[in-house]
Amino acid sequence: MLRKFFFIAIATIIVGFTAYFTFLYYATFSEGFRSGELIKISRKGMIFKTWEGELSQGVAGAQIFKFSILDQDEKVIQQMKELQGEYVKVTYEERYKTFPWWGDTVYFVTEVVKEDSPFKVKVNQ
Repeated sequence: MLRKFFFIAIATIIVGFTAYFTFLYYATFSEGFRSGELIKISRKGMIFKTWEGELSQGVAGAQIFKFSILDQDEKVIQQMKELQGEYVKVTYEERYKTFPWWGDTVYFVTEVVKEDSPFKVKVNQ
């Protein structure tokens, strides 16, 4: 009787952990877009190297949007490197939590597009 209870308890714990981590791996909290000047893109970390970036959304960097990029999104990483210092629009997913090998933030950029900055003054000649 005690052996059966112990087996059921261990199986329940294993199924619970598996369900929890599966949820964290696949579920997204929100999806959206942000625009701003791409001011930083770097690969950092001691044990797990992850791609991290920052987008300035305000005057003089008053609002900074910090994000991560998954290693599998090589196209996005390359585009970010090329668009450093440019005004861009990013598509992102917000997750409930992150894993250390994914990145530092819960925001993961999945697409980046260069846009015209609304701060540039057009001069008619």
